[in-house]
Amino acid sequence: MSDESLLPFSDNKPISDYPCGEAPAPGHAREIVPGVLWLRMPMPLGLNHINLWTVRDGTGWAAFDAGLKTTDTAAAWYSLFGDGGALARGGLTRLFATHMHPDHIGMAGWLTRKFGCRLWMTRLEYLTCRVLTADTGREAPADGVSFYRKAGWDNDAIEVYRTRFGGFGKFVHALPDSYRRLRNDEVLNIGAYQWRVVVGSGHSPEHACFYCAELKLLISGDQVLPRISSNVSVFPTEPDADPMGDWLTSLDKLRREIPDDVLVLPAHNEPFRGLHARLDYLIHSQHQALERLRYALAQPRRAVDVFAQLFSRPIGSEPYLLGMATGESVAHLNYLLHRGEAEMELSADGCAWYRMR
Repeated sequence: MSDESLLPFSDNKPISDYPCGEAPAPGHAREIVPGVLWLRMPMPLGLNHINLWTVRDGTGWAAFDAGLKTTDTAAAWYSLFGDGGALARGGLTRLFATHMHPDHIGMAGWLTRKFGCRLWMTRLEYLTCRVLTADTGREAPADGVSFYRKAGWDNDAIEVYRTRFGGFGKFVHALPDSYRRLRNDEVLNIGAYQWRVVVGSGHSPEHACFYCAELKLLISGDQVLPRISSNVSVFPTEPDADPMGDWLTSLDKLRREIPDDVLVLPAHNEPFRGLHARLDYLIHSQHQALERLRYALAQPRRAVDVFAQLFSRPIGSEPYLLGMATGESVAHLNYLLHRGEAEMELSADGCAWYRMR
């Protein structure tokens, strides 16, 4: 598993309406509408930030996502809760997690213990995170080695995978041992307003977005972003999965259920308007990538052979990019396999070769 959830290979079609201005500095906040604050936490990665959101909840604040487990993130939270900080009055009442990737859940255990509050997230996200953090300290499993050999990795890449395996947990504080389950279509009373949970999948198993009709706000997590595409990958734990099909279905669901006039509060980049145009673009561009892949599979190819058809930048051997690109390539290939468009054959050395039927 990768330490990070997004693969920002290239900027996509930009949104023109960013009404909230520049992001707040770490440790500070900007009010989006009365009682809703925008926070930004730093990350030591290519994607160098994550947006978090807090909503006034009685005498305190409900937070949405927690940031990566780092000393910089902890320092930013201390500033926010300290004397004169934007969250100094009341502390946290609840912590809602959109999903289980480390940049979203990393500080959740620390925050819930510090304030004695509950973690609210969907069941699959909570349980999957518990499983992945338990891999810390384990040797790389044979199933994982087989998965990446099947994708076309060479011995050097496999050896790097072995040495890096189990890194997920280093950016995640131990989760609380209990949680409050979120369900699709559940309506939450948070302060003076009602928020509806809208669950999707593909980027992660059971990703929760939060929609407030009265405020016309959508906290979208990684399910829809304005300038980058969410990574949609297959992992060794479920090599036959079809996350690309799940993701496209989830984008259609958001378009049907959420009106276009919302202000979208995403996990990365800036708040934006133009949800439906962005969803249309993401769906269209994904189908274009699948069409390029279909043409490439006129001849047998491995997962590592189709990067040029799917990504606009070279991937190379850097472990982070190689792992994410491979997972996303397999997701595209599995999409075609699940629909009977392509077929796969294993060679004697364990590599999978794909071609159109």
